[in-house]
Amino acid sequence: MSNDRKMSLTVKVLLGMFFGIIVGLIINFTDMNTTGSFINVYIVDGLFFVVGKLFVNALKMLVVPLVFFSLICGVCGIGSINTLGRVGTKSFALYMLTTAVAIAVAISISASVGLGQGMELQAATSFETKEAPPLKNVLIDIVPSNPIKAMANGDMLPLIFFSILVGISILLVGKKASKFAESAEIANEIMMKMVSIIMAVAPYAVFALIARSISQLGIDLLSHLAGYATILIGSLFIHLFITLMIVLKLFSGLSPIMFIKKIRNTQVFAFSTASSNATIPITLRTATERLGVDNSVASFTVPFGATINMDGTAIMQGVATVFIANLYGLDLTTADYLTVILMSVLASIGTAGVPGVGLVMLSMVFTQVGLPVEGIGLILGVDRLMDMIRTAVNVSGDAVVSSIVAKSEGKLDLGVYNDRHAGAVISSQLHIDEKTEQELAKAVIQTHDKS
Repeated sequence: MSNDRKMSLTVKVLLGMFFGIIVGLIINFTDMNTTGSFINVYIVDGLFFVVGKLFVNALKMLVVPLVFFSLICGVCGIGSINTLGRVGTKSFALYMLTTAVAIAVAISISASVGLGQGMELQAATSFETKEAPPLKNVLIDIVPSNPIKAMANGDMLPLIFFSILVGISILLVGKKASKFAESAEIANEIMMKMVSIIMAVAPYAVFALIARSISQLGIDLLSHLAGYATILIGSLFIHLFITLMIVLKLFSGLSPIMFIKKIRNTQVFAFSTASSNATIPITLRTATERLGVDNSVASFTVPFGATINMDGTAIMQGVATVFIANLYGLDLTTADYLTVILMSVLASIGTAGVPGVGLVMLSMVFTQVGLPVEGIGLILGVDRLMDMIRTAVNVSGDAVVSSIVAKSEGKLDLGVYNDRHAGAVISSQLHIDEKTEQELAKAVIQTHDKS
């Protein structure tokens, strides 16, 4: 067996990430990425950008069909509207709980160390606040007037609603709809196989994405905002490795160590893309094939979590609120901090699917507690890197909640969860043997002759 076959995808992806950081730092430190230079035009904004963009687009390409078919299969698999209601209620409650705990921890840590006190920073850029849609509009838009348009725009909540409604309708029609349900199952399998194909090229794409980001960001900005970045990263790691793992163990009894081992791939993809929605195919595959969560649960909890679960964003809001308040010498009361927590939890629903959602939510929170919105300009420089880290935390929360809900519903395969090799992508999975090709060709010919 060759070394290539022996090396797992996880190791390859982590190596891609490591070498991407090294190359990015070299380019940044040596100033090779100056505007108009060969490295800038043809490597960083050329090769790295194209490879990374192709990978992200490939992931996004799968999101809508995967969520659509997976949810239909999930609803049919559950077979009960009451069970579906329980899964939805549990998921929503857990997502809101983890978001509230996340921001409370972040505020506590930031306030206890006096983050931002005594610093005199000038805003490197101004920040123009964006209007978030009213909550009533978000609720109204959950029911799509045009489901095809919702699919084309990648609007998750309307897509989830429509897919669930299709699944429920299949159950109500009964036997006559069995062929359609079977077709959806086959389509879902095909989409999952496409995820495996895309994952095979992930190490190279991760290298390109990380190298480009680091070469552009460097560590100069981090040195100016070292306190803010350190507390934010520390708070994110505490939530990921302590809070979420306690929640997982407390509500499900599952092994946090095994969970961390199996979620690494998804975290790296989320870090690279900085998009929970783009990572849905990877998160869904990890939940079902690596963690043993039944598709009937994961098909709902994963896309739902990618839309409303914002633990990482909530932590950023807590740290940024304390940081900006101390910079401007403004004292926030306990009531203000409670308002920040409540606002963040509610805003995670009200701003679902809004571009730049983290900064939109932060501007809403600042306005509510009387902080100057232009203060956001101070942290914009490092927001891209922080966004990458908090997205990794967000998708981890999605997988934690999926595992807990599945376990509570008896929809978790413990054998798969406890097998560290279960669901691992290997080269042979992407190999098409001659016999399979011949059988498929024969089936296509027979179908054609019948018609």
